Amino acid sequence: MLNKNNKPMKKILLFLVCWTAVVAGSAQSAKPYNVVFILSDDHRYDFMGFMNRVPGLQTPNMDRMAREGAHLQNAFVSTALCSPSRASILTGQYAHTHTIVDNNAPMPEGLAFFPQYLQQNGYKTGFFGKWHMGNEDAGKQPGFDQWVSFRGQGVYYSPTFNINGEEVKQPEGSYTTDLLTEYAIDWLSSLQKDQPFFLYLSHKGVHAEFEPAERHKGSYKDMPIVTPPSMYLTATDSSIHVGTETPYDGPVNRQDIPEWVRKQRYSWHGVDHMYDGTIAFEDFYRQYCETLRSVDESIGSVMAWLEKQGLADNTLVIYMGDNGFLFGEQGLIDKRNAYEASMRVPLLAWAPSLIKPKTTVKEMVMNVDIGPTILDLAGIAKPAQMQGASFLPLLREQRVAGWRDRVFYEYYWEWAFPQTPTIFAVRTDRYKYIFNQGLWDANELYDLETDPHEMNNLIRDAKSQEIAGQLKKELWDWLEETGGMQIPLKKIPQKRIDHLYRGTY
Repeated sequence: MLNKNNKPMKKILLFLVCWTAVVAGSAQSAKPYNVVFILSDDHRYDFMGFMNRVPGLQTPNMDRMAREGAHLQNAFVSTALCSPSRASILTGQYAHTHTIVDNNAPMPEGLAFFPQYLQQNGYKTGFFGKWHMGNEDAGKQPGFDQWVSFRGQGVYYSPTFNINGEEVKQPEGSYTTDLLTEYAIDWLSSLQKDQPFFLYLSHKGVHAEFEPAERHKGSYKDMPIVTPPSMYLTATDSSIHVGTETPYDGPVNRQDIPEWVRKQRYSWHGVDHMYDGTIAFEDFYRQYCETLRSVDESIGSVMAWLEKQGLADNTLVIYMGDNGFLFGEQGLIDKRNAYEASMRVPLLAWAPSLIKPKTTVKEMVMNVDIGPTILDLAGIAKPAQMQGASFLPLLREQRVAGWRDRVFYEYYWEWAFPQTPTIFAVRTDRYKYIFNQGLWDANELYDLETDPHEMNNLIRDAKSQEIAGQLKKELWDWLEETGGMQIPLKKIPQKRIDHLYRGTY
């Protein structure tokens, strides 16, 4: 029983009561976090200055995000293609679930996008940039109060934007990356001071064909070219050899390179005939890096605006690529396949009051996790249909029981680009198993610990049969458990077929 004459104890109890009231009041009056999600196109995971992968590459604002915030170094997409990946970001679902499996088929009705839940909970939402997901026009989509977009892939210079349903031609010579950033910041500036917001800034850059801003053209003309060792696995006497090859003395298995990979080398998506031979590899490489500079500047402009307005401490900024991009790996360019440079993406997070500087997240995260994470930050429970998970605790350096230790991948063959087959894959922290669907060809198994460049296919290795069988079973179990045992064929409208194939059927 408490002694009434115990004054020290009374003071302690009074302090605890007052402190509890302060904390409770603070929690009730705490402002919702704002969120800025910046998405680039075809930005591979290691083309950032702080990664020290590309000599001379300058990305000061991405570097700053990693230095002052978090670098999620094992980020993956479930499908390395624009429309399916963007749909997975917005829905939190795998491609075989949302069924947007290519860049041309119509978007199904009834999909729920995570910004809709933010709207319902008092957020103002704005979309600026490339939508490119199942619709031909640039019309406004569900979940956004403010809308600035363009048709399809768009153009780098002098674009026409759809602004809340009205087609508005932009000034001659204006640059799309800069314009989108300006429109986004103007919208942010129009909001009331205490209005929580979600900004989705979706850049065209750095999608091919690369066109840097005028101020950046030629800025990397002397940049040295460093090529991956796997670029020459299938090389012939007539193959191109450029730059300096990355040193490699690991195991190599040329016998079990899939035939479709060998043949793709001399194609639209191969290093020996890239884009029908219209551009040299060196120019392609350097123009990509130059085009990336304006995307990095866009990140810096948004962060500077947040700091100037005093909003940095109450805002989470996420930067991500929609899929990776190959620069010679396996003799290929582009994405679509399940190799590392294709399915891995850059992912950075910056929030001074939430994330400690130089936080490194080693756990595997995916594009399907973006929606659940942002909703979690807003205090909104994850909708039942979302297949991803919130990585917000990982940003706070908290362990998450049962977090995934492998990622699954799917890509579906496209009429417009038949060089790449339907592919399913599973990747752990050490192994990757790739199943090349519908081909009389070799499947693939790589030990990423000893073979990070994926040059030694272990699919016939006697010592690797157990792990190959285990991963194959896990892959098919995942497809079965998530409703992916049937390829979701989509009927493309006839006028799209005419456009894609010039009237051939």
